[in-house]
Amino acid sequence: MGLAWALAGIFLAVVLSGIGSANGIGTAGQAAAGALTETSEHFGKYLILVALPGTQGIYGFAIAFLLLLKLQQFNYAITPEQGWYFFFAALPVAFAGLFSAIYQGRVCAAGIMLTGKQPKESAKSLILAAIVEFYAILGFVISFFAWLWPISSLKIG
Repeated sequence: MGLAWALAGIFLAVVLSGIGSANGIGTAGQAAAGALTETSEHFGKYLILVALPGTQGIYGFAIAFLLLLKLQQFNYAITPEQGWYFFFAALPVAFAGLFSAIYQGRVCAAGIMLTGKQPKESAKSLILAAIVEFYAILGFVISFFAWLWPISSLKIG
């Protein structure tokens, strides 16, 4: 039963952060496509803003990979308590990735509109998007610290 909980957490880290990234990239991509109908000279600036919400999916994948490596150290034989530990270790990056990527996509879409109308202000768009990114990084860091914890010494009850 422990392995099932661990794999469920790993699954959530990848899937939820991936859904958020796909949504955010889609939102920003639609804005970029619309802005490109006006002028294609800012494609490079738009591309950065479109790609930025994709980082959350990378964070989720990285944590899932690290957790899978840790599971392999135990030959996939873990207690239910350890399985719950894996599950909860994956949740910060899963949910922070999901929601921050969606909202970052919206900020990036607005930044694309700003860049289209005032190209010299494109750096401000990146700064605004980076503020949202900070919360994804916090989720990644908490999941990473949880990964570092030695679960073999985990005592429940």
